[in-house]
Amino acid sequence: MSISELATLVGGQLASGADGSQAIVGAASLAEAGAGEVTFFGNPKYLPLLRVSQAAASLVPLDFAESVGPVLIRCENPTLAFSRIIEHFAPAPIAFAPGVHPTAVIGRDVRLGADVCIGAYAVIEDGAQIGDRTVIAAHGYVGHETRVGVDAFFHPRVTLLARCIVGDRVILHSGAVLGSDGFGYELQGGKHVKISQVGIVQVDDDVEIGANTSIDRARFGKTWIQRGTKIDNLVQIGHNVLIGQHVILCGQVGIAGSTKIGNNSVIGGQVGTAGHIEIGEGTTIGAQSGVSKNLAGKQTYMGTPAMPAREWKEQLAHNHGIPKLKKRVALLEQLLDKDGKTLPDESERL
Repeated sequence: MSISELATLVGGQLASGADGSQAIVGAASLAEAGAGEVTFFGNPKYLPLLRVSQAAASLVPLDFAESVGPVLIRCENPTLAFSRIIEHFAPAPIAFAPGVHPTAVIGRDVRLGADVCIGAYAVIEDGAQIGDRTVIAAHGYVGHETRVGVDAFFHPRVTLLARCIVGDRVILHSGAVLGSDGFGYELQGGKHVKISQVGIVQVDDDVEIGANTSIDRARFGKTWIQRGTKIDNLVQIGHNVLIGQHVILCGQVGIAGSTKIGNNSVIGGQVGTAGHIEIGEGTTIGAQSGVSKNLAGKQTYMGTPAMPAREWKEQLAHNHGIPKLKKRVALLEQLLDKDGKTLPDESERL
């Protein structure tokens, strides 16, 4: 399609006086886009790449005022608009036809909604309920007395264990396990005695959970992932954790038991939290931070133990200055020695 047609597709505005007749044959990133391709500019740090880009056209924010080579298509959100273009050029999504594969095993008293797809070698245990148009792909396991909403999509090898609840439009990627036992033991007589984990996992509507993520069932009550939250691959969520609405958990995050995370928080990769703490609404935690106590909301934290980002950056700058400071102190000691003076020893300094 032409550049002008692309602008129409994404609801964008072609730059004044620009020629929108050139045909666009593909889409690529700023670093890779060439002649005949469209790209997008969604982050100011990539401006140098846009200035030298060979792309025929670029999506840019509405207030973009630079003069660059590609024809500009101004739009409210270039990143989301570019996703629409990718979908247009990409092959059609894989379709899963409704029906139960002959190799699937369906238990007693199972209720399947309209147009459900049950893939090869999937197992649906007794008493499970699966809503309309939901897909349980190959080798999926849906446990006893579970409930799954409408339009959910379970990729191959997803495990949903007994009595857990999954809402509408939930996406679970391969290897995700919901409802594994919480990690609970009590030391008695020199041995670790297992504490029964009889609660459930509840996942609300529009949640997406990445590959090989594990969410433990509650000791009692529920481990609860609320509406709209998105969880990356390889995340561990302990028993009785409550994750609020529209939270982002990045890869390899570990949330210890009974922690509460407020709505609209963002937890960076490899963050670990202690158990029984609360993280306030709208909190951002930088990658590899360690959270050992409650954090107030609407702030950014970094480091181990996690602290306000500004304080962490100041400490980091001071730490980087220690080698230079050490050299200066050594030089001062040399100068004092020449004058027949000495610095007090460590005990006197303290």
